Amino acid sequence: MEHNADFKHIVRVAETDLDGNKPLARALRKIKGIGYSFSNAICGLTGLDRKKKVGDLSEKEIELISDTIKSPNVPEWMLNRRRDMETNKSFHLVSSKLKFQKDVDIKNLKKIRCRRGIRHGQGLPVRGQRTKAHFRKGRAVGVVKRAQTAPAKADKK
Repeated sequence: MEHNADFKHIVRVAETDLDGNKPLARALRKIKGIGYSFSNAICGLTGLDRKKKVGDLSEKEIELISDTIKSPNVPEWMLNRRRDMETNKSFHLVSSKLKFQKDVDIKNLKKIRCRRGIRHGQGLPVRGQRTKAHFRKGRAVGVVKRAQTAPAKADKK
């Protein structure tokens, strides 16, 4: 596979290393918080070809992508943080900021002792799934065999 002289095999965008051999739309989905629709929206907003290899992007184009991810001009329904509880504003979080905010939200649910917070604390499913057959990790399940008592009885005779 031949590349031009400026080809980069690894490109850093939004705290994530992207493979330079992949098309732009597919590579952007490796960033936590960016899915199929959002990656296509970023390509559309920046005016870049979805099929262009990430390694062929210039520094200016990479900076344009980063700026678009930080403040996207997309409909509110595409954002992953709509009407934040503290600020009542909508925005889009990616990578470590998304993970941190998720942890803060779960801690807040546990703190106010709502049903979802209690379920999180107990390690049970939060969104109404059934628990008869699944979610048994960490607990003893099934029949526990007794210690072999038959040979002990035979010894007494």
